[in-house]
Amino acid sequence: MKKLFITSLLLMFVGPLAASEKDESEINKIIAAVKYGWENGDGKPFRQHFLNFPGARYIESGGQNEGLDDLVTHHVEPEKDALVFLSIDFSNIEVHFENDFAWAIADTRVKGEVRKNGKTFDKSGYQTFLFRKVDDSWKVVHSHSSGRDYKPKKSHH
Repeated sequence: MKKLFITSLLLMFVGPLAASEKDESEINKIIAAVKYGWENGDGKPFRQHFLNFPGARYIESGGQNEGLDDLVTHHVEPEKDALVFLSIDFSNIEVHFENDFAWAIADTRVKGEVRKNGKTFDKSGYQTFLFRKVDDSWKVVHSHSSGRDYKPKKSHH
């Protein structure tokens, strides 16, 4: 009886950990798919991984898109034609879980070149994604990014 009790106690603690490793892996894959979508002007990852609901808002450097269609058709896809290239790096990704809710915070570095005038940009900042588990899959319910011109840290000699 004692052995059974200890085993079930262990399972109580190991169970949630195993689930969160799987969940964390799924969320990291979604973030990688979003990176691919932005860089390639491809709306498919957004339509697959974002929860489309009335009142959805996605914020980026002071601007916002209302609803998934607005994000994809007025922001993600047009950038493919407006930019010569776009590269996004998400690093130091931290994922936090609370039951069927999760959030991820990442450092960002965004570089690109504007086709129309040849201007290049290089920005660093932060990205936040909020997730909700829907039918056993994680969905992005909100994202917010903030960036400013990249300034390398001066090294101290």
